[in-house]
Amino acid sequence: MTLSFKDVAEILKIIDASSCEEVVLDLGGVRLEVRRRTSSLAPSSLAPHAAVPAAPLVDTSRPSTPAAVARTPVAPPPAATAPADGMLHVRAPMVGSFYRCPSPKEKPFAEVGQRVKRGDPLCLIEVMKLYNTITAPADGVVAAIAPDDGALVQFDQLLITLKPA
Repeated sequence: MTLSFKDVAEILKIIDASSCEEVVLDLGGVRLEVRRRTSSLAPSSLAPHAAVPAAPLVDTSRPSTPAAVARTPVAPPPAATAPADGMLHVRAPMVGSFYRCPSPKEKPFAEVGQRVKRGDPLCLIEVMKLYNTITAPADGVVAAIAPDDGALVQFDQLLITLKPA
């Protein structure tokens, strides 16, 4: 079994939204290990009673059955939203580094004032050496590009504003 970049990105989004510290996934020859960066303190310098219990993955304020919890889907954010001003706001579907160009020596995917068609690449978001292409959700003209090239972007952060064509 092979994992696509999209599969790995989805796994990373789920892990990022959880409170787990480490995940090891072994799928017939493909091994994915993910560990959160914790504090800069060495493990030996922590007192045994300093361990903080992990937050529960389930909202314990409401009663629920285990079957209902297991079936709760993680919904991805909308790729673009259309606020009252009629513009389309393309938002970051994940945390990562924002890149306007496919490589440092190439021209940017999109410039302010450029006409784009639905599906055209607008930028890249790099997560753990995996590059995810963010595409135009509709035909339009690039009105604004919010982050600087190479900047760290947060989940659901505004990336690009499009004026629908």
